[in-house]
Amino acid sequence: MIKNVPFNQIKNQQEELGYRLRQARLNKNIKQQTLADAIGITRRAIGNAEKGNASLETILLILNALDLTEQLDIFIPPQPPSPIQLAKMQGHIRQRASGEQEDEYTLNKEASW
Repeated sequence: MIKNVPFNQIKNQQEELGYRLRQARLNKNIKQQTLADAIGITRRAIGNAEKGNASLETILLILNALDLTEQLDIFIPPQPPSPIQLAKMQGHIRQRASGEQEDEYTLNKEASW
């Protein structure tokens, strides 16, 4: 099921992520310019990230530089395929969603080989 999330909730989450990036940097006593130089981006990009306005690439650069990548498994844990998907894949790793909903009859028909 896909959840419809209000824009202001997303904005709050972006700002919270930026705040946490800033706190992590400050806890390590690293200046914005020092961090920017280390990862090859501008100080302004660091400032924008700390306000919650950054690309995924910038966030990952900062997380790597601050040695916080282990937090990614907590943030988004690895997702195993469902049993139905395992049966369908038969050894192949799923690359994308089909976009189609299958009914129970179709699933049972495919699974009864």
